[in-house]
Amino acid sequence: VQLQASGGGMVQAGGSLRLSCAASGRTFSMYRMGWFRQAPGKEREFVAAIRWSGGTTYLVDSVKGRFTISRDNAKNTVYLQMNSLKSEDTAVYYCAADSSRHSIYSSASAYDYWGQGTLVTVSS
Repeated sequence: VQLQASGGGMVQAGGSLRLSCAASGRTFSMYRMGWFRQAPGKEREFVAAIRWSGGTTYLVDSVKGRFTISRDNAKNTVYLQMNSLKSEDTAVYYCAADSSRHSIYSSASAYDYWGQGTLVTVSS
């Protein structure tokens, strides 16, 4: 599975961005897709995840009410809609795919494939 993330950029606090992650290759094996982020000097952290079949979603508490994760199965693409952005959302965002049906969705170790990062910068 190959993942291509896009949509990052610079936005003022309170603004919005939508990240996309297009999957190709053995997409039939995908069980769950996730978004992680890594701010400068910090560890990579879980942001959101979605079950490929059924669409169950998971969000870290700090983004609930502001971010939404969704998928388009026909396009093999997952989206992260980010609203009401804050300076603390500044980070490189990575999409990832779990094809092994891990039970834990919030750990980076549960994902088998990773896309390149896309930088989100929120200015205050």
